[in-house]
Amino acid sequence: MADQDRLVASDSESAAEASIEKSLRPQKLAEYIGQEPVKAQLAVAIQAAQKRQEALDHVLLYGPPGLGKTTLALVIANELGVNIRTTSGPAIEKPGDLVAMLNELQPGDVLFIDEIHRLPKIVEEMLYSAMEDFYVDIVVGQGPTAHPVHFPLPPFTLVGATTRAGMLAAPLRDRFGIRVHMAYYPAAELTEIVLRTADIFHLTLPKESAYEIARRSRGTPRIANRLLRRVRDYAEVAEVAPVSVAIVDKALAALAVDDQGLDAIDRKLLMMMIRDYDGGPVGLATIAANIGEETATIEEMYEPYLLQIGYLKRTPRGRMVTPAGFAHLDMPYSH
Repeated sequence: MADQDRLVASDSESAAEASIEKSLRPQKLAEYIGQEPVKAQLAVAIQAAQKRQEALDHVLLYGPPGLGKTTLALVIANELGVNIRTTSGPAIEKPGDLVAMLNELQPGDVLFIDEIHRLPKIVEEMLYSAMEDFYVDIVVGQGPTAHPVHFPLPPFTLVGATTRAGMLAAPLRDRFGIRVHMAYYPAAELTEIVLRTADIFHLTLPKESAYEIARRSRGTPRIANRLLRRVRDYAEVAEVAPVSVAIVDKALAALAVDDQGLDAIDRKLLMMMIRDYDGGPVGLATIAANIGEETATIEEMYEPYLLQIGYLKRTPRGRMVTPAGFAHLDMPYSH
């Protein structure tokens, strides 16, 4: 599949993009744009933990990808003035991997586990005592000489991030004292983010141009910054400054991003449902087979935005394209 067909990036982001993404991240809550209810809850919890000179309660961040969960974990550590160790669920393959990481933590430190819903079951169960009572029991030796060892841990804060909170086992989910939902961003807040990034890039970007990028960014800061980088490329090649709305339109048209932020895959999905199934209902597996994507990719990366803007709806019999979805593709609504 050609890269220009895909606006929503997969986990296999290039190292260069990941490095740029890191340089754009705010360091403190005051610098973090948007997610005001989340920030307010965390600010109180952080201040209370600092006053009591205790480790912050464990934090679960959940919501769609690209909304700043990893950034927020780093901000939490910065606000606490402690070190952070970052990993992901799939990277912790066995209990020994977890023990090794826990052993490196100092009192009050943050352990950040991205995609925490993908932890192996045996590792997840070891986390229960680590989170609740700050110890793990490990078996040392083999055969007749094997014996359990009670391994105490320093008080620490586990920050878990997931796009699929419903997949977390209840015992793990219940051990998070602070659970916050990351919501999609409104265009006004995304405009602020785009302007901040443009300033870091030393790019002259009028506010109306920033808004045009923001409103096509699917409510997601990661996508807003990605689109801005492509607009910057287009403007530099065309040797134009400042970057006008017309330039933004041309750059995003070249990326096949329409005026509602839909990319080629979104439109392919909707058009297939309309053309082949009269708009639905269509099962998720059938949609995936028809457009050549994994069901998890559709469910996590494409469907949430199409549901949010009202172009798609779920029914007991499958997914259906709404009248608004038909209208966006200039197709007659036939139901």
